[in-house]
Amino acid sequence: MSAKAEHYDVIRKPIITEKATMASEANAVVFEVAIEANKPQIKQAVEALFGVKVKAVNTTITKGKVKRFRGSLGTRKDVKKAYVTLEEGNTIDVSTGL
Repeated sequence: MSAKAEHYDVIRKPIITEKATMASEANAVVFEVAIEANKPQIKQAVEALFGVKVKAVNTTITKGKVKRFRGSLGTRKDVKKAYVTLEEGNTIDVSTGL
């Protein structure tokens, strides 16, 4: 499968947190994805961009917090995360290089 432009629109960036690192021990990788992306699109994009086989995709939507900025109320954007479980023997290196 070759990578297409719409695959780069689906996968925004990898998420590197303590929870995501613990998920990587279970052969899973966490990505921030487009809010309108669905599970089949995410699976297709990861397989095309990284050349791996995807076993399952779980998604969560985190609602944006209400914060004050210069005295007025503002809302942060909603974020959709995808927990992508890979087949045995497949890996994706998303380390920061630090």
